[in-house]
Amino acid sequence: EVQLQASGGGFVQAGGSLRLSCAASGFAFERFDIGWFRQAPGKERETVSCVSADDEDPYYTDSVKGRFTISRDNAINTVYLQMNSLSPEDTAVYYCATDTFYYCSGPKLYDLSHWGQGTLVTVSS
Repeated sequence: EVQLQASGGGFVQAGGSLRLSCAASGFAFERFDIGWFRQAPGKERETVSCVSADDEDPYYTDSVKGRFTISRDNAINTVYLQMNSLSPEDTAVYYCATDTFYYCSGPKLYDLSHWGQGTLVTVSS
């Protein structure tokens, strides 16, 4: 079965850093674009970042540009999201997900077939 498991969340003070991991299995990981998404309390889910299969032209939402870095290691089927200079506005449950025709350069989609469980990031002021 297709699985994407997010981990690495936790509590951090404003200005701190966390690195999230998304471990994938059950599909040809190296051929898929992988997205990171988040949902804050009382808000809709949004795309945070996306890394393409060819590892080119990563996507970042404006609010995280310059602070977050997405990367992938195809050897171990893992995508990372390095989050620096965190602020309370980054508090959310973070998810990784993909689908057969999901592309970083395409529309921002939220009905993807393959979602992992989220990992909670809490940033205190």
